[in-house]
Amino acid sequence: MTATLSGLAYAAETPKAAKPDLAAGEAKATQVCAACHSADGSRGLAANPILQGQHPQYLAKQLEDFKSGKRKNAVMQGMAAPLSEADIRNVAAFYAGKKAKDGFATNKDLVGLGEKIYRGGIAAKGVPACAGCHSPNGAGIPAQYPRLGGQHADYTKAQLTGFRQGDRHNSAPMVTISANLSDKEITALADYIAGLR
Repeated sequence: MTATLSGLAYAAETPKAAKPDLAAGEAKATQVCAACHSADGSRGLAANPILQGQHPQYLAKQLEDFKSGKRKNAVMQGMAAPLSEADIRNVAAFYAGKKAKDGFATNKDLVGLGEKIYRGGIAAKGVPACAGCHSPNGAGIPAQYPRLGGQHADYTKAQLTGFRQGDRHNSAPMVTISANLSDKEITALADYIAGLR
């Protein structure tokens, strides 16, 4: 009986994770994020990521990494700096709750190479299949790997290049994998990923 009561007391003292406030997330996203990511995180400028339908844990981690300086980007560091934990949780949930729109591959000469790498990797270079972590349709694995399907090719290319060059280093596996990709392979992957659905 004592063990049960102490267990109940501990459970009562343990704070539950706060539920996101979607209205507050929308308000903050409209105030802070919409100029670059559009009002609903959809297909804005190709240099900026599509946030619609991204896993909330991934979005929150990226905002926290920008805020702490672990992920470098002068604009995003400035935008993330004033956000509270609640703001981050709410904004991430707001964008995650939106249905992502389909994208399209545009480079018919490279799409086959991109598909080959995404689905099968490059064994000779030690590059694993992207589908192993990001799923065959690019949906990712919540809390572990981001959704890639439909992402702007320009943005994906910039991120893979950043990982390869050491400009982006907040994912050790991606730094290692990207180090073994050529410019052509990165371009092919980015284009293929843009059309995943």
